[in-house]
Amino acid sequence: MADESDDKPQSTPPVDSSESASAAVGSLSLDASPSTTPPAMTPEEKYQLVRSVGEECIQEDELRNLLAKKPNPICYDGFEPSGRMHIAQGVMKAISVNKLTRAGCTVKIWIADWFAQLNNKMGGDLKKIRTIGNYLIEIWKAVGMDLEKVEFLWSSDEINSRASEYWPLVMDIARRNNLPRIVRCSQIMGRTDQDELTAAQIFYPCMQCADIFFLKADICQLGMDQRKVNVLAREYCDDIKRKNKPIILSHHMLPGLKEGQEKMSKSDPTSSIYMEDEEADVNLKIKKAFCPPQVVDGNPCLEYIKYIVLPWFGTFEVTRPEQNGGNKVFTTMEELIADYESGSLHPGDVKPALAKAINQILQPVRDHFKNNPTARDMLKTVKAYRVTR
Repeated sequence: MADESDDKPQSTPPVDSSESASAAVGSLSLDASPSTTPPAMTPEEKYQLVRSVGEECIQEDELRNLLAKKPNPICYDGFEPSGRMHIAQGVMKAISVNKLTRAGCTVKIWIADWFAQLNNKMGGDLKKIRTIGNYLIEIWKAVGMDLEKVEFLWSSDEINSRASEYWPLVMDIARRNNLPRIVRCSQIMGRTDQDELTAAQIFYPCMQCADIFFLKADICQLGMDQRKVNVLAREYCDDIKRKNKPIILSHHMLPGLKEGQEKMSKSDPTSSIYMEDEEADVNLKIKKAFCPPQVVDGNPCLEYIKYIVLPWFGTFEVTRPEQNGGNKVFTTMEELIADYESGSLHPGDVKPALAKAINQILQPVRDHFKNNPTARDMLKTVKAYRVTR
């Protein structure tokens, strides 16, 4: 079987993920009504827009060919319902889904309740896991995800309804792979190959690999942390002599707010901004965030501007006194980075502007969970759950 490195990824999008892609088809503001008919896109515009979703693509020529020949490709994403939703999962996902659906894709979001149980989330309590799944869907609706071409599918329901199709596929994938190859996929569960894995967690990667074919996905649109199992699916295609491999479009992993946190963690409330955080909470978290002057690499505040604020608004607005440079509106990340590295843009300028922008994005979500009794009770229930690793 081929190793993961055999598929050479293209890691640099042809257009920047934060601003240039939206220019191809106009603003990507999530305020637009789903019923608004966007202008028809050329195949190249579709490709640029879809490609901008991913930090890495395996393979770009396959993606270009797919979008040119298939008007309604199927994109697959999945998530374990395992706790409160942070902005990486909430806002970034809404931005990505809205780009994909504007390009004509149908997005199947796999609510992996059985997988969360296999991974011992919520202590394996399926009732709690289902409650969290419904809470996450509620947030995506409130934040502005365009649901016209989105299907939310519960893994337990779908697998049970087509068990005779699903389980032989899982078994065949398991049969064709040795144990070390499957253990190497443990990253997809937030584990490492050094962890003591349960038998259920060994079975998990075989099932996730099967999901891709079970859902008839053309594009696997998950995070970089899910790369190994997506590559496993392409290797499986080689084994069974299948020509049309799923295209891997892996999005960037938004870091935590603290120094050195490569991934935002919902289990650390001080490093994550939750989708229903109050304005004061967001302000405090951003104020305490790691943001060294004139340093771009590893700076979470700048990453949030690049991957959340600029794609959402198209601009990043800084308000400051004239003696500190006056107000300024940034429309590209390159312009902002140049000012930040030179020292003309200070963390004291960035943080209040970033907090203001994030609060503006999150306000509809807060309003929904405050004004809708069902949503309010759901949030109260989820907050009471203890997050398990």
